[in-house]
Amino acid sequence: MAPRANGSRKRRPKGSGACRQLPSGRWQASIVGEDGLRHTAPQTFDTKMDADDWLAGQVDDMEIGTWAPPSKVARTGTVEDYAYQWLATKTDLRPRTLAEYRRDLDNRVLPTLGDVQLRRLTPAIIRRWYAQQGDAAPSARAHAYDTLRNMLNAAVEDELLDANPCRIRGASRAKSRHKTRPATVAEIEAMEAAMPERYRAMLLVAAWCGLRFGELTELRRGDIDLDDAAGAVLRVRRAVVKHAGRYVVGDPKSEAGVRDVAIPPHVVPAIRGHLDTFVGLRNDALLFPSAGDPTRHLSQSTLTKVFYPARQAAGRPDLRWHDLRPDAGRPAGSARALHGSGSDDLPARGAGQGPADRCSNVRDRARRSTGTSPMG
Repeated sequence: MAPRANGSRKRRPKGSGACRQLPSGRWQASIVGEDGLRHTAPQTFDTKMDADDWLAGQVDDMEIGTWAPPSKVARTGTVEDYAYQWLATKTDLRPRTLAEYRRDLDNRVLPTLGDVQLRRLTPAIIRRWYAQQGDAAPSARAHAYDTLRNMLNAAVEDELLDANPCRIRGASRAKSRHKTRPATVAEIEAMEAAMPERYRAMLLVAAWCGLRFGELTELRRGDIDLDDAAGAVLRVRRAVVKHAGRYVVGDPKSEAGVRDVAIPPHVVPAIRGHLDTFVGLRNDALLFPSAGDPTRHLSQSTLTKVFYPARQAAGRPDLRWHDLRPDAGRPAGSARALHGSGSDDLPARGAGQGPADRCSNVRDRARRSTGTSPMG
């Protein structure tokens, strides 16, 4: 190119591309970027058509405002490249949470977005991906979107993206399509009668104390105090999850999950009988262990085998174990009549209260009790 009169070279307009064949027979492509400088593709190409495709992609990026110097894009890599780098940094997560992130990425995000260059992600691409997820599993879709958004927030912090392209309002929240009528006291009683004896107390604690499955199966003898002056209480301090074929004990799902829960008086006899019959004498003995090995945690599949027939017997084949927790609608008067309790400490039903609210009148007194650790 001939120099201009002032000694400078004429700058080509952005988007001007060129291809040339190298002595090796491969093709090299270069383009003038938005910065006015010529940038060479970080790799060479087998054919001129491949080189032209690269140039076309660069022009497309400029038109939609996502262009970045090819050398920077090469360092950033694809969505899949960054996804596994991001997962490797999440050393503070519980194993179950990390497994859920990996599941979201492997099953929903990477099959569609994995080969996309991270720098080329746009809100439009994210919206198309989200729409492709369908609405058959809204909770799984919302969870996957939240995982992707968290990952791309990290990419912004790493200065690999200027802004997070996940901008769909409300996409991280899913309206549950499973609207289950709460079990009545009569239905709880029917399920209790249909369950094998070793699982009856567990069903009552789930229904009346509002514990999650992982909290129930990690309860130990030392977490239960049936003789406290303030009323019977159980202390939720840990939870267990199954990950990669093994059980991992950790903190409850949230900080609020560490709590003391009042045990309704009508449930106390069932727990007392369960302790006498099925639980070891040590404070660290599991309250609801595996039937075959009292040192092992009860599996979800084992519970399902006995719970499904019980719910069928109660005329509630739609009920899931988790549905035992939201118990609005069970009248306290019916519970007293069924269980012969006249105590005012029996938690009220149908008042729109969660388990923590129902127990607030005794929690402070229970926390002053001694022996709060199952190992103490």
